[in-house]
Amino acid sequence: MRNLLSTLFILFVTSTAFAQEKTVNPRPLTLAEYTKAKTYTIANLDQDTYVKFDNAYVLDRYEGRKPYFITGSDNLKKRIDLYKLVAKEGMQEIGTMVFYTSETGKKYQALVPDFTADGKVWEQYFQDIDDINKVEKNFILKLSYVLSKELSFQQYKVLNNGKDMKEESATYGNDICFPGDELVTMGNGSKKLLKDVKSGDEVITIDPLTKKATATKVKELTVHAAKNYALTQLVLISAKENNTTTGTDVILRAKVLKATPNHPMLTRQGNFKIGEISLGQQVLCLNDKTGKYEAYTVLQKTEQAGGVQNVYNIVAEKGSTILMNGVMVMQK
Repeated sequence: MRNLLSTLFILFVTSTAFAQEKTVNPRPLTLAEYTKAKTYTIANLDQDTYVKFDNAYVLDRYEGRKPYFITGSDNLKKRIDLYKLVAKEGMQEIGTMVFYTSETGKKYQALVPDFTADGKVWEQYFQDIDDINKVEKNFILKLSYVLSKELSFQQYKVLNNGKDMKEESATYGNDICFPGDELVTMGNGSKKLLKDVKSGDEVITIDPLTKKATATKVKELTVHAAKNYALTQLVLISAKENNTTTGTDVILRAKVLKATPNHPMLTRQGNFKIGEISLGQQVLCLNDKTGKYEAYTVLQKTEQAGGVQNVYNIVAEKGSTILMNGVMVMQK
């Protein structure tokens, strides 16, 4: 997709029971139902918890939860409310409705299908949330965070239209490196595209134990021949929650990092190749708001062919780490 965060198309779908009425196993949401349900609105998100439509469907506030109020790196507060979509016949869950309110009061909504839905329903859903993401920056990230917090889930892979990595003939090898468009933190705090870094430039290296940052000179920028390299992408978040009488306030920061699957990373759980890192592990990152180095948690991990391109690695004079896209990574 056009935006890195649009690759957060591994989202979570519900399989929990409704609080107000007994439900049976969820059934597939049809494309016609999906289209119709998107017209259903809630007049008062603070008061309306159980609303019927067409005498055939119900929007039932998810587990009676209060809303999430999420403040991102832009310091703008967004609101997210979740409702279960129920087909009254058989009281079957067929999806989860998301109501998203911007800081100006503008409302958007998205309908997350149940995991049993047809592929065409999922395609329309992904198109819909990508359209919202284009006008509401990081909408997909915030949606993914809330769904992963609230819903018992099954992962539904849709990257590259479900193609298998082997079908794409991505290159797995011994090259340990990054795409050229990753951003390196330089010695003066500025950012520079990796492919533009030169011998003699100064970059930041972080002591993993003391979190002290120092500048070190680049001895060499290693360039690997253009191939269709396999790339692992991590989405890392720092989320600070505070439960209030009106809802859950969340301060959400995010980092996105791509590297060949065998690049070494230091996590709180030990040394891993980036391709071996699991969801929930923690990596040291720079919090651009506070200027401090903090542990960010892996929220999403994907792997795909990156297309034919050169990949790069920095060899520095000192230290064992560098900052790539604000994420601490090990030198080769």
